[in-house]
Amino acid sequence: MSARPYVLLSCAMSIDGYIDDASTERLVLSNDHDLDRVDEVRAACDAILVGAATVRRDDPRLLVRSERRQADRLARGLPPSPVKVTVTGSGDLDPTARFFTFGDGAKLVYCPSGAVEKTREQVGDVATVVDGGEPVTPQAVVDDLAVRGVRRLMVEGGGSLHCQFLTAGLADELHLVVAPFFVGDCRAPRFVRDGRFPWHPGRRARVVEVRQIDDVVLTRYALSDRCDA
Repeated sequence: MSARPYVLLSCAMSIDGYIDDASTERLVLSNDHDLDRVDEVRAACDAILVGAATVRRDDPRLLVRSERRQADRLARGLPPSPVKVTVTGSGDLDPTARFFTFGDGAKLVYCPSGAVEKTREQVGDVATVVDGGEPVTPQAVVDDLAVRGVRRLMVEGGGSLHCQFLTAGLADELHLVVAPFFVGDCRAPRFVRDGRFPWHPGRRARVVEVRQIDDVVLTRYALSDRCDA
């Protein structure tokens, strides 16, 4: 088995820990300079992973935006943007979502064994559907991605996926951006849900960088000895 990919989690949240609000419109937490930083991080990765709820709610493109960074990747023999990856429990995905229609690179969809047939009916023409077992676990996903040559994986959410990777102890680094406002609505999604995390008062995560980026603050945490701080 190939070594698992280096896993970097990236998230922006409000001061009170929410990653969105309860409205139907996407809440913008970051700013232009921080989004450019995220683009740089994306360009250095082999794959980007988001949950199916994020695909449905935010309709992200998950592409490297900078033409210069795209050119740098092409010069290194890589596609312009990383492989796009999502995980679904139900197979309820729209093949016209921008996750599938933007960019010419590979798209991978992991689903439980019982949902493979439905998922292939839904998006089999626009993505590679992978039987992730029953249920799909973060370990199964990173093991399969390693076999596919992914060495650096960026997990961009949402909260359920971040929580699964963190509680499984499969995160090497966390980029956490805090926006200068509150959401104040318990109906909104939070950064993580309840769980048993490897980092606690007796085992603190290591801070490797704190940086103000205009009106947001980035904190980088080392979550494993693999962190390339």
